[in-house]
Amino acid sequence: MSPAGSPEGVVAAVQNGADALYMGFGEFNARKNAKNFTVEEFARALEYCRIRGVKTYLTLNTLANDNELHKVAEHAKVACRLGIDAIIIQDLGVMNAVRQAVPEVPMHASTQMGIHNLEGVKMAAAMGIKRVVLARELSRRQLKHICQSSPIEVEVFVHGALCMCYSGQCYMSAVIGRRSGNRGVCAQPCRLNYSAVGHAAQFPLSLKDNSLIKYIEDLKDIGVTGLKIEGRMKRPEYAAIVTGIYAKAAHQGKSPNQEDLQRLNEAFSRQGFTDGYYTEGLGRDMLGVREEDQASANAMFTAVRKSYLNGEFQRVPVHFVASVQDGKRVKIAAADDRQNTAVVHGSIPEPAFHKELTMALLQTQLHKTGGTPFYCAGVRGTVDPGLALPVKAFNEMRRSLLAELLEKRKPAPARTEGEFTKGEDYLGYGGPPIMTVSVSRAYQLSEAMAELNPRILYIPIAEIDYESPVLRQMLENDKITVAAALPRVIHDNERRRVSELLTTASSNGIKEALVSNIGHIQFAKSHGMEVRGDYGLNVFNSESLYVLRNLGLMSATLSFELRLAEIRDMSKPLDTEIITYGRLPLMLTENCIVKNTTGACTCDSFTGLVDRQGALFPVIPEFGCRNILLNSKKLFMADKGQQLSTIGLWAQRLSFTTENAVECVNVMKRYLNETGFTPSGFTRGLYFRGVE
Repeated sequence: MSPAGSPEGVVAAVQNGADALYMGFGEFNARKNAKNFTVEEFARALEYCRIRGVKTYLTLNTLANDNELHKVAEHAKVACRLGIDAIIIQDLGVMNAVRQAVPEVPMHASTQMGIHNLEGVKMAAAMGIKRVVLARELSRRQLKHICQSSPIEVEVFVHGALCMCYSGQCYMSAVIGRRSGNRGVCAQPCRLNYSAVGHAAQFPLSLKDNSLIKYIEDLKDIGVTGLKIEGRMKRPEYAAIVTGIYAKAAHQGKSPNQEDLQRLNEAFSRQGFTDGYYTEGLGRDMLGVREEDQASANAMFTAVRKSYLNGEFQRVPVHFVASVQDGKRVKIAAADDRQNTAVVHGSIPEPAFHKELTMALLQTQLHKTGGTPFYCAGVRGTVDPGLALPVKAFNEMRRSLLAELLEKRKPAPARTEGEFTKGEDYLGYGGPPIMTVSVSRAYQLSEAMAELNPRILYIPIAEIDYESPVLRQMLENDKITVAAALPRVIHDNERRRVSELLTTASSNGIKEALVSNIGHIQFAKSHGMEVRGDYGLNVFNSESLYVLRNLGLMSATLSFELRLAEIRDMSKPLDTEIITYGRLPLMLTENCIVKNTTGACTCDSFTGLVDRQGALFPVIPEFGCRNILLNSKKLFMADKGQQLSTIGLWAQRLSFTTENAVECVNVMKRYLNETGFTPSGFTRGLYFRGVE
């Protein structure tokens, strides 16, 4: 499955053996900065692919606000009429809108949805998704476990750029510069250099490109359906080179030779490639930056461009049946792999005076399908002896048959369309939102915090200390609900550990869980927990709230990429909260920033990363030896209470990450209007600025 960022990119990938293309047109796809397509170009591209038996998938894999959902639905309808084979989505609300608009078009879950375990795949299947593009961070062992029990198709990225952060969980570009990766306009701040006090590590957030070319047979063996190549932002020649090498490996079982590997490197690399996630070889060796040999690459690109613009990859099988009988007009029929048929009649054959027509000669002529997308998959029929027919006549008949088949392959399938109807309007709460609090470490709890009675205390499930007097005090306080916050990532091999933690939590009186991934909802419920949704679900519109309500959630945290005005106008069919204080999370990483930078596991003593302007971005540990990179500035909205009380919110959350226990209490008192505390160098986040 290859990327197509432009019309020429379609030709480049198809003529080098792609079985499917993914592409976007218009504004709702995760590569808005790619050239993409006009509607007319998109129509031609889909017809071009349909003729050649290549599947086409539309990328609608960005977050959409309420005002955009009707446009998204119309967008899906256009693609449906033009013959798209599936639509790739991230946003749960977009999923709802697309299902109503084009109910017969399959939907695939983008890697932006963050599905990384078997429960996530099963949940996607239950919501009607037909294929899941899994998180890039999964190892072979984890992929095999998922594929063995997956009820739907599984797709895996095998080549191209790697984000340091789990896809769909990176907010760095948005928070720093208003260019949202979840909206398709990521500015790639991870590719810049950052330093760490006392350490000489360079470019700690820039990963090498992924390459699993050596493992194609292995991926097939463990049950992966689709091998996906990243690169819609790259030039068509790149798609041609990479597709060609992977197609040989996938279809012909040809392992890459040294020349293939060199061509991949010259096409695009960042100091080589990595297979670190697949082979569980995490570490500094996965990091790399771009060092382009432009002259060498240009020469290769020129040569490959000529090849795909002047050739035709023959991939569509055609069977011929011929009848050459004395005294009757020659008859030849052809059928393709879609049961399209064509029949042509020629002239009456003449007696052979020199060269007699034989079945072998007939087969030779009908195999000459060069310059078309077709190849001869077989010829059968009857040829009476002693007859002759000019070669030119056979060639004309063959061309006529193939031209007719080609025309029959052009039309898009007729499919049912519907109308997207937004859900009923719910105004939400009137008046000031209640206060909830989240902590990242147990030491942030205190008796003073308990006395301030936060409505809900969210605490990471692995941080809960049931021997703590403060926690017991909160558990026994009727005014406080203690909820266990599940990690945003729970790999299948970590499920047992989290299951034990949930069982312990339940037995100690904790009955609510905060989840950030669709794969964790049923998991938490199976342990008797009521479920609340966290920011990692990327709730960006009212339809997403309806989906989560139907999945049984009690509440949902809205995306902090929304503006307050957008939040105000959203229908709120279930309780909604937003984060109004704290260092917003910018990245969630599988590859340990701390260890890569310092050479050791020193999470508790690692200050963070410093950018070129001297801003410090703290790094804190997360479950599973993962990292969370935090914003350099703290979000502060305590003085915006009047605005927050008029937008229908149920709760506002104070998110404590790097604060000590005393600082947590001081902030809470400020939000309760008991002090005049204001943090230095704070930010309003995106609540007034919004994102692109």
